[in-house]
Amino acid sequence: MAELGKKYCVYCLAEVSPLRFRCTECADIELCPECFSAGAEIGPHRRWHGYQLVDGGRFTLWGAEAEGGWSSREEQLLLDAIEQFGFGNWEDMATHVGASRTPQEVMEHYVSMYIHGNLGKACIPDTIPNRVTDHTCPSGGPLSPSLTTPLPPLDISVAEQQQLGYMPLRDDYEIEYDQDAETLISGLSVNYDDDDVEIELKRAHVDMYVRKLKERQRRKNIARDYNLVPAFLGKDKKDKEKAPKRKITKEEKELRLKLRPLYQFMSCKEFEDFFENMHKERILRAKIRELQRYRRNGITKMEESAEYEAARHKREKRKENKNIASSKRGKEEGKEGEFAAIENLPGFELLSDREKVLCSSLNLSPARYVTVKTIIIKDHLQKRQGIPSKSRLPSYLDKVLKKRILNFLTESGWISRDAS
Repeated sequence: MAELGKKYCVYCLAEVSPLRFRCTECADIELCPECFSAGAEIGPHRRWHGYQLVDGGRFTLWGAEAEGGWSSREEQLLLDAIEQFGFGNWEDMATHVGASRTPQEVMEHYVSMYIHGNLGKACIPDTIPNRVTDHTCPSGGPLSPSLTTPLPPLDISVAEQQQLGYMPLRDDYEIEYDQDAETLISGLSVNYDDDDVEIELKRAHVDMYVRKLKERQRRKNIARDYNLVPAFLGKDKKDKEKAPKRKITKEEKELRLKLRPLYQFMSCKEFEDFFENMHKERILRAKIRELQRYRRNGITKMEESAEYEAARHKREKRKENKNIASSKRGKEEGKEGEFAAIENLPGFELLSDREKVLCSSLNLSPARYVTVKTIIIKDHLQKRQGIPSKSRLPSYLDKVLKKRILNFLTESGWISRDAS
């Protein structure tokens, strides 16, 4: 009875029970796959006749060893499932194929046979049209992905984050550069009925927004590189105390202020190296001028320069002492010229330097000043001893002169303040 259920090829008489090709025009013509592919003809049957594939469901397309025993029926269900559910939805595809197949088996079979297998190589071209091309450059290039990679969060406390309005998980601030930049694209939407002008205008808005985002990121990078956030929080002073650097001159500070606009084009290290090189250049130029001076004075060896510097130091010291002496003489001559109006009057030699200045400023002769001074001091002594006295000052002494002389005698300690 088992032999009665078997089917045989009418051309080569081989068993074709799993899979056979039946002619739709000739009766009882069934061929095996080998004879059908060779174009076998027998009796009225011709190779161009229509055919029908007769499959019992047990036929394997790829071979049991290569693909894990997938039958043709399961293959057909798999192709129907991927068309219905889409690539990647392996759970639903496994349910559609049958309970005997797991999602992992479905994924591995489809990838290995239909994508990376011979069928995939024959159907998928090497160059896919309209495929997105990656134009990014290696790290550090003008189109490098590292330019848009978010920076690590700032290492600051919660209170400092609140002070800055800083959100560490997003590496953003509550108030960013150009805060209203998002309004350029907030209302944008692409519609199918847009004409070319509207599409180009929307692209221009997106391009403007992208440039503003790049400017925000550039400013954040500058703030990180130059430690502007620690400087704002007052932490940079501690770091400067820990790592002392060379003393910066006043000229270099002024130059740094003038070159501040270059900060945005140079990193912090490049900027510091730039000033260090300028400092080295100044030192080298000074050394070159010193060596040229030695050469002009006939010195050709460094041993001779020490003797030359010692002699030059002595010459400069003598010249300095000479200038000091001449300045002192000039001051003395200036003082003598200052007192030229009263130096020839009687009593000039009795005055101190301060009294000479006072008499010269009041245009008062030394003799009259001595007379007024004597009367004032005499009255002061009598009052201290309790002796009544009536001051009789000269008539040429008005109130202004009297007040000036009393103040002078009080400051000099001749009389007390209560007497004045």
